[in-house]
Amino acid sequence: MTTIRYPWETPPENGGMIEIAEAVFWLRLPLPMKLDHVNIYVLDDGDGWTLIDTGMKSRKVQGMWQHLLDGPLRSKPVKRVVATHHHPDHIGFHGWFVEQFGAEYVSTQVAYLTARMLTLDVQDSYSPGQIDFYRRAGMRADLLAKRETERPFNFSDMVHPIPVGFTRIEEGDVIEMGSRIWDIRVDHGHAPDHASFWSRDDNLVLSGDQVIASISSNIGVYPTEPDANPLAEWMNSCARLQEFATADHLALPGHKLPFIGMPLRLKQLLENHHGALDRLRADLKSPKTAGEIMLAVFKRNIGDGEYGLGLVEALAHCNYLWHAGEASRTLDQDGAYRWVIK
Repeated sequence: MTTIRYPWETPPENGGMIEIAEAVFWLRLPLPMKLDHVNIYVLDDGDGWTLIDTGMKSRKVQGMWQHLLDGPLRSKPVKRVVATHHHPDHIGFHGWFVEQFGAEYVSTQVAYLTARMLTLDVQDSYSPGQIDFYRRAGMRADLLAKRETERPFNFSDMVHPIPVGFTRIEEGDVIEMGSRIWDIRVDHGHAPDHASFWSRDDNLVLSGDQVIASISSNIGVYPTEPDANPLAEWMNSCARLQEFATADHLALPGHKLPFIGMPLRLKQLLENHHGALDRLRADLKSPKTAGEIMLAVFKRNIGDGEYGLGLVEALAHCNYLWHAGEASRTLDQDGAYRWVIK
């Protein structure tokens, strides 16, 4: 296949739901950011509904859920909420469905524990260690000064409290949802232990944020593990999934449009990061911070609204070359690491 096809050129309205396969419905919910939506999939299990992700917590989205529960979902209960991964735009209402309706919480172990830990970790200010992390990455001075005085992003602002107790899924497990048997594959890079679901009965794949057609998922390094190598994990996962993807698979991603052409898209994702690494190798012939190499990595200037995500992804590319033994780093007197090709 030489192209990627989009069977639906127009998504449902925010809060609206359309059937895209037997017993599988596509729901779109709004997000308060540049990527202004998340896709939710509602599967009809006969005696109840299974939700694949639930969106980010807000009064507006809660109202949309209530409208759905009072309308097209009123004929049966929401019995299960499934997390593709722990990010707040995907699990914001998981705890609400457990608390209000007794739904079963299904997740990989790492995704569940990470989500629960982060929702309990409420911070009014950045810690000195976090500030040191961003300084070492080479964050722009004005943005670093602002970060030293502002309240950090807190999961608890955007995610309903995560309940005590969940049902664990792992690589190689199978799960029955929407009158289908799905193989569970667990991958890494964008988020640890990201689950995707591959139907044995037809061509559907619930790909979450692991495979999206028109954007590349953010691959970031964070203060919790400053020397992590998520880009290697991501690229290994993309290569691994090429073994399972077929030209007729219909991917149902966490953002943008459902698409056909997974083998091509996985190839593009790998080529995208190989290209960024080649540009970075050329740029690091002289020492630079992660903050100084974003233009080389992304081929465009990164605005203030995207700067934080851009910085942690640029750092992921530096860490990749460092772990591969291609680059070295030196902590300079200004507290920033500068990277250079050996």
